[in-house]
Amino acid sequence: MTDLVVIKYNNVYKAEEVRLRLLMMQQDYLIDLEDAVVAVKDENGKVKLHQIHDLTAAGAIKGGFWGALIGVIFLNPLLGMAAGAAAGAIAGALADVGVNDRFMKELAANFSNGSSVLFILVRKVTPDKVLAELEGSGGVVLQTSLSHEQESRLQAALSAMKAVG
Repeated sequence: MTDLVVIKYNNVYKAEEVRLRLLMMQQDYLIDLEDAVVAVKDENGKVKLHQIHDLTAAGAIKGGFWGALIGVIFLNPLLGMAAGAAAGAIAGALADVGVNDRFMKELAANFSNGSSVLFILVRKVTPDKVLAELEGSGGVVLQTSLSHEQESRLQAALSAMKAVG
């Protein structure tokens, strides 16, 4: 089962910083992320989504391969590759995996300019180690599918002051 966690930060860089920390923890098998998207509302009020996966590029590469293969069969590999890459890019751009893009943009639009929001879909987590790593990173938990106890522990870890020394 996948859990959704949405955390708001009061500057445009903090959500990306926390996402990078989560990705490093994923490499250490402490967390398994299905999706992690940063929504930034710039100083002009424009919301921009920073996806973890570029589906357009992936679709273009895959489409180019299949197009070239079909093109070889019909003796025109360059035309086949071009058509396949275009079709793959369009399919990738239209695909929406993970958290719904419209939901993320609408939620981020409600916040002040110069803020960011981190949307995370978590498959599996080692809670104690991840919470310790996120301790003191700030942010406010806006929405989650976690239990009340888990949500309280997450917010306490985010709000905790790290000991200096």
